[in-house]
Amino acid sequence: MTTETSTAANTAASTATSTATGAGEDADRGTDDAAGQWRSWHEHRSATVAAAYGPLSLVGTHWLADHPGGRLPGVPGLWREDADGDHVVLTAADGDGLTADGGPLTGEIRLAADSGPFEASRIAAGERRLVVLRREGLWAVRDVDPGSAARRAFRGIEATAYDTEWELRGRFRPYGESRTVLVENADGRERGLGLGGEIAFTVDGTEHTLQVAVEPDGSLWAVFADTTSGKDSFRFRFLRPAAPAADGTVTVDFNRALLPPCAFADHFICPFPPPGNTLPIAVPAGERTLAG
Repeated sequence: MTTETSTAANTAASTATSTATGAGEDADRGTDDAAGQWRSWHEHRSATVAAAYGPLSLVGTHWLADHPGGRLPGVPGLWREDADGDHVVLTAADGDGLTADGGPLTGEIRLAADSGPFEASRIAAGERRLVVLRREGLWAVRDVDPGSAARRAFRGIEATAYDTEWELRGRFRPYGESRTVLVENADGRERGLGLGGEIAFTVDGTEHTLQVAVEPDGSLWAVFADTTSGKDSFRFRFLRPAAPAADGTVTVDFNRALLPPCAFADHFICPFPPPGNTLPIAVPAGERTLAG
């Protein structure tokens, strides 16, 4: 704060200076609050990734169509699609050591796709969880092991500290109707990616856009790359803006750019950025890569 003086003229000048300085301090506090919130977000994110049944624990995704005999690599039991294609049928023998809903499993059980977190899977083998997945009409079983090598080796997520310049004001432009584009996924297969619009934002006076999916709760999801991708950051990242306001404005906060699940385990099915979602600029913000 400005030092108070004894003359009326200087007092008036001091009052004006103090008001301006106070506004600056409020802005600083706002930045500090945002930086603190970002640190809390980053710490929570790291803890979630490192959790016993977090993404580091996925050690296999086995498509039933690739194993017509029903034996999946390293996974006990016999797994097959039922005749109608509506369920997976698991047959367990006494020595398989499988449980269903917490109780020992022998014989046959019909399974729908698991929709909750990995730890909520109905089928377990000791500490492992065997998670039934359905994607585009195909069935798979995910093997989730808290003792995975990736989880033991995890040293954290490298991320750039909060920078107010990368919390941008943008605008959501919905498409007249949803579009689906074929994009390559991390497992080498092409799959459809639904897109509901684009977000526009400005960096250094130039407008850029990213195509986004619209989630059921109205929030947005973008898969993007930039000139740091594959060099100073992972080859692509995710961005999840909150739902736009009624006038279409949206906060585009690259401080919260996320590593995709396949950065933590090779067995996730992550889509690559659709055409047009590789920015011609560097985005040195948010999560970049795994530490170490």
